Amino acid sequence: MKLDLINLSKKFGNHKVIDDVSIEFKGGKIYGLVGRNGSGKSVLLKLICGFYAPTSGKILLNGVDFSSENSFPKNTRALIEKPNFLPDLTGYENLLLLASIQNKIGKDEILNVMMKLNMVQEIDKKFSKYSLGTKQKLGIAQVLMEDPDVMIFDEPFNGVEKETAKDVRNILLEEKKKGKIIIIATHIKDDIDLLADTVYEIEDGKLKKISIQK
Repeated sequence: MKLDLINLSKKFGNHKVIDDVSIEFKGGKIYGLVGRNGSGKSVLLKLICGFYAPTSGKILLNGVDFSSENSFPKNTRALIEKPNFLPDLTGYENLLLLASIQNKIGKDEILNVMMKLNMVQEIDKKFSKYSLGTKQKLGIAQVLMEDPDVMIFDEPFNGVEKETAKDVRNILLEEKKKGKIIIIATHIKDDIDLLADTVYEIEDGKLKKISIQK
């Protein structure tokens, strides 16, 4: 499993948000991405997911260039910025609706991931009634539930209680062992220290390696 960003740039008007970024993400690794607000973190993640088309450069997943077609990369799931679901459906119903798009999983897998994230009490509660932390957990659940090869998280533990955050970290470490590519953008030092094999900093659209943890 390999994800390559090759001379990747993104402009909005005359403003270059991502500036000639080249990086290789390998399976079985967790990558930390840090940077101040407005540095380009979320834009970079959206480019990887195919939400934006690059102004120049390529994104290859296992050698296949999906960025030229502005398509979503196969078997990739992401939580970027605030999770957004249908407010009048329960958390479980929202996940069931998403799962019906590809029909890769059923009710058991959805219930299992919600239980892992300590969401048993919220299964039948409408999304509009969820707290900030519970909304975040539902966003994490939709990334995990279909067992994707590439997992992308943008500030995943925002508002999540400590015990569940610990459980999620353990889940991600297990997913790493399966050969998954996991990218986490965060400002929380513990997330980086406990999870990341390699850490990159983005500043003014440019990416640089700042440390190798493991």
